[in-house]
Amino acid sequence: MKISVFLVIMVVGCAFAFEVEKELIRELLEHLETRQSIFSGGEDEVREAYETVRDDDNDITWFALKYDGRQLASPITGSDYADFLALCGGDDRVYGYVRVETGDEMNPRAKFAFITWIGPSVSPLKKARVSTDKAFVKAITTQFGKEILADELDELRYDRVKAILEKASGAAYGTGA
Repeated sequence: MKISVFLVIMVVGCAFAFEVEKELIRELLEHLETRQSIFSGGEDEVREAYETVRDDDNDITWFALKYDGRQLASPITGSDYADFLALCGGDDRVYGYVRVETGDEMNPRAKFAFITWIGPSVSPLKKARVSTDKAFVKAITTQFGKEILADELDELRYDRVKAILEKASGAAYGTGA
């Protein structure tokens, strides 16, 4: 009798777990099918911002994507790194693509970092969503020297980001002085 009760409980438990798993898989597939809907302005806007930052012929050195509800708003671009840092608030989630000049005067080189900012006040559910949404952003921003995940602004100081990129690329030549 005890064994049959145990088997019934196991069968019911497995059936419940299977239904929960099916629901999670269904939600994941819906999310993947609606990839375009993650970007409020579409992937083309993000791709254009990415290419602008990579272009040597302009002053734009970063672009950022912030959430507006469940979607990522149109890219914000700029040339002052302090403006990028100002977007990284305590309850914000931000994806950034940043250009940093390394090397010396004779051989300057552009290096790129992909930054994910998750503010310290972001709820656990929103933090979890970052991991899936980041894959869609990284599918567009494919070329970068280092990926940086930060939850404290000190981790994103320009000199720290530059040092991380130089170390990753072996471009720490200095000025020779």
